[in-house]
Amino acid sequence: MGLIILSPSGLLHDYFAVGGAGATLVNAGLCGMICCFLLKIFKINITGPFIAAVYTVIGFAFFGKNIINIWPILFGVGIYTKVQGVPYKNFALVALFGTTLAPLFSTIAFASFLNGWWAIAFGCIVGLGAGIVLPPLASHMLRFHDGYNIYNIGFTGGMIGSFSTALLRSFGFTIEPTSLLTDEYDFLMKFFFITFFSMMIAGGLVLAHRSDANLGDSIRKIFASSGRLVSDFTRIGDYPSTIINMGVMGLVSTLFVFLLGGAFNGPVIGGILTVVGFAAFGKHPKNCIPILLGVYIASLLKVWETGSTGVIIAGLFGTTLAPIAGQYGLFSGVLAGALHLSIVMNVGVLHGGINLYNNGFAGGFVAATLVPVIDAFVGEKKNET
Repeated sequence: MGLIILSPSGLLHDYFAVGGAGATLVNAGLCGMICCFLLKIFKINITGPFIAAVYTVIGFAFFGKNIINIWPILFGVGIYTKVQGVPYKNFALVALFGTTLAPLFSTIAFASFLNGWWAIAFGCIVGLGAGIVLPPLASHMLRFHDGYNIYNIGFTGGMIGSFSTALLRSFGFTIEPTSLLTDEYDFLMKFFFITFFSMMIAGGLVLAHRSDANLGDSIRKIFASSGRLVSDFTRIGDYPSTIINMGVMGLVSTLFVFLLGGAFNGPVIGGILTVVGFAAFGKHPKNCIPILLGVYIASLLKVWETGSTGVIIAGLFGTTLAPIAGQYGLFSGVLAGALHLSIVMNVGVLHGGINLYNNGFAGGFVAATLVPVIDAFVGEKKNET
């Protein structure tokens, strides 16, 4: 745990390689419990967006977020709510997703030319500052991609991370993306998560049976949704159908990793759990598979190895563009996935790995560029569900 906490934690720092499987799982579990604790004390109802937020934090606790570096962002958002005189619960979702900038603290505190408490203090100040500016920027950035990039905070975090990195570099800080990966725990993690996703499906079926819910109708409603922000599947469908969709998307994501010959390392697990979380908030097989297919086809034609971690997580996290496929159909989704692979492989240098949701950053540019072009040639959008 000490090694994990003291690591720079930027992209791609696989905590399995840093601290081993035991510490990584403990870190992920504790980060998830912190999220649930915040939801409890602020009396926040568990809806699709918050399910997505908690799963995303847990997923990234395998490679970038830890029980220490998430706090400056959470407190920074708290300072913003105090200044504005609004309840914290109004921006709790932004706070949880905003931990995408957690490496901002870790990099300054533990991997810069500053030493000791000065480094930690400066890292806290910068992290708090990032948390303070997140809420107003997040609502503004949504207009940029018009809700077709599900990871809106990823795009916002990319902007803040790019500005922060540029400023820090100008004062001599070295902030560059790194790659620290291991496949040592591949088989164990595959077994664990396949079992977990299967249990989710079984649990959803049991809940549907006990509640006498019309499961088929609820699932049809979810699959008919484009996934465009804001699409809360717990309300479009219901909780049993949402849990089943989450389990199914977990298995679909796992199959994608298998087909591409990838390993279950920290970033890949983070990608899978993020997909599972957002299966309560916009993603389903119908709008995600075209994106995965587009990334796969593009990888065969481009310079990156198909089975590499970079390509696999580009596909998994690239499902942030699922609303494009849900709104405009298969071909548009494949095209979005293909374009996304090129963009995401090149934007990380802007923020130096400080923004963990690099695919959300890239997805914002793809959506903002592609959707108007599709509109121009396809005509009017389909009706939203």
